[in-house]
Amino acid sequence: MNFIEKVKEVEEKIIEIRRHLHENPELSSQEFETQKYIMKQLDELGIPYEKVGTTSLVGHIKGAKPGKTVALRADIDALPIIEQSGAPYSSKNEGVMHACGHDGHTAMLLGAARMLTDVKDDLQGEVRLLFQEAEETFSGANKIVADGGMDGVDAVFGMHGMPIETGYYDMTPGYRMAGCDTIYVKFAGVSGHGSSPHLAKDTVLPAAEFVTQLNSMITKFVNSQSPVVLTVGKFVGGTKANIVSKYSKLDISMRYLEEDTRKIIHEKLKDLAEGLAKIYDISVDVEIEESTISLNNDTEIAEIADKVAIKVFGADRNINGPILMGSEDMPYYFQEAPGAYAMVGYLNKEKDTVYFPHHEKFNIDEDYLKFGAAYHAQFAWDYLHNNR
Repeated sequence: MNFIEKVKEVEEKIIEIRRHLHENPELSSQEFETQKYIMKQLDELGIPYEKVGTTSLVGHIKGAKPGKTVALRADIDALPIIEQSGAPYSSKNEGVMHACGHDGHTAMLLGAARMLTDVKDDLQGEVRLLFQEAEETFSGANKIVADGGMDGVDAVFGMHGMPIETGYYDMTPGYRMAGCDTIYVKFAGVSGHGSSPHLAKDTVLPAAEFVTQLNSMITKFVNSQSPVVLTVGKFVGGTKANIVSKYSKLDISMRYLEEDTRKIIHEKLKDLAEGLAKIYDISVDVEIEESTISLNNDTEIAEIADKVAIKVFGADRNINGPILMGSEDMPYYFQEAPGAYAMVGYLNKEKDTVYFPHHEKFNIDEDYLKFGAAYHAQFAWDYLHNNR
């Protein structure tokens, strides 16, 4: 089966769907109208589905012959950004924008669903369609898993549009995206007059020392081959110049790949905070909030996905790009079944589709949609028919 040829039959419909979704973006776990629209598309195709989570959907394309089950995932949420792309189909929902391309992801999966439904009499096994809410808050994948969306799945595949030249892709085994934690540190002391700091217990100085020593936790305790990024994005302390600050608070973003490295940083970061608190005779509280885990492509599934991509994109189109320190909640599916995640190019300088996701001028080269839809469908077909 050659889906890069078959996609020509549905390309116009994929673009129509993408533009409708782009005009009508909704924030994470508020995608009620988006859910209704996807349900309408699935109803037209006769694809059964269940509502899961808050606004997610799980669809089922069952072939005429028994076999394995492969899941294909698309995220559906948008971002709180005022759109400045200038596109004629710009957001009608002021302050909300599909600036990460999830409108395209959803349209591509619906395009793949159309093609696979058309050949389901020859399909062996089941294609599970995961239309996932709330990727931007890293909560949607776990909702689908909790509600049984991955039950019985043998392999899972997903993709993300990236500023790679249209017609090229990145499918590489191993770590591809970072895990992410948010760490909250609160120092508490005793306020007092600035003229008599010895009668108070300042928190600004120990908090500042904490910041300056933070990256030494990486250089002295972590293998240099295991990347970690620590960013102090927020530092709040004090109320007035002549008042010794009773509280100082830090919000820190942490990106990592390996779980062992993550544990080391958590431990040493707490040690540093507690050590400074002891020296300055104050107290400290460290709260670690897990956002998402790192994404690690399964070697076997990635190999299958690369062979599939050659059918769709052609030979020598895999850029094998660097690991991204951004994060995704796709890896939660990988805890349930082996999987792979591809980066697919939408960059076209002539069309000014050059911006990285989350930019207010973000847009895609719509020629990329046919590649993504065909990639989804071809992966599902080849996995079910050739991987036994």
